[in-house]
Amino acid sequence: MNEKQKREFFRKTIHVSALILPLSYRYLFHNDRKLAFIVLIPLTLIALVIEIARIEHKTVKRIFLDLFGLMLREHEFHDFTGATYMMISALICIAVFPADIAFVAIAFLAIGDTLAALVGIPFGKRKLLGTDKSLEGSMACFIGIFIFALFFLNPFIALAGAVAATIAEIFPLPVDDNIKIPISAGIVMSLVNIFF
Repeated sequence: MNEKQKREFFRKTIHVSALILPLSYRYLFHNDRKLAFIVLIPLTLIALVIEIARIEHKTVKRIFLDLFGLMLREHEFHDFTGATYMMISALICIAVFPADIAFVAIAFLAIGDTLAALVGIPFGKRKLLGTDKSLEGSMACFIGIFIFALFFLNPFIALAGAVAATIAEIFPLPVDDNIKIPISAGIVMSLVNIFF
C-alpha cells in the first residue's frame, strides 16, 4: 500500500464517524427537523467560516494544515473539505426528504464510501470507467448500504437507494461525493417511495 492509499484508508476509517449525523437526527432529535436545524445550521455556518478563512488567510491555512493536512485530498487544499460538504448535504437531505429516507441517505455516505475504500484500496483489481474506483470497492459499497437500508425501508426503496448511491459513488462527476451520494440516493428513494 503506497502513501496515498494509506492516507485514503486512514481518512475513510475516520469517515465512518460521520454516522453521528444520521444517528443523531433519528435517535437524538427523533426526526425533528426544527431541532436538527437548530444544531446543524450553526455548525455548518461555523464550518463554512473556517473553510473560507483557511482558503483566504495564510495564517489560518497554515494552522489548519498543521492540524488536518494529513487527511486532506489534493483538491481540498484549495476547496472546501469533505466534512463541510457532508454537513451541507445532511442539511439538504433533512430539509427535503421524508425522515426515514433522509436518515438512510445520510448514512449511505458514511457506510458506503467507507466500505468502498476499505475494500477497494487493498483488494480492488478491476477499475471502473477509467477511474480509480474498483468493482470490488463498489460492490462492498452496494452490499453494505443495501443491507443497512433493509433495516429501515421497504426492500424496493432500499434497493433503489443503494443502486443510486453506488452509481453516484462510481461516476466521476465534478461534484463532491459527500454531496452527490446522499442527495442522489434521497431523490431516487423519494421517487420510488411514491409507488411503494
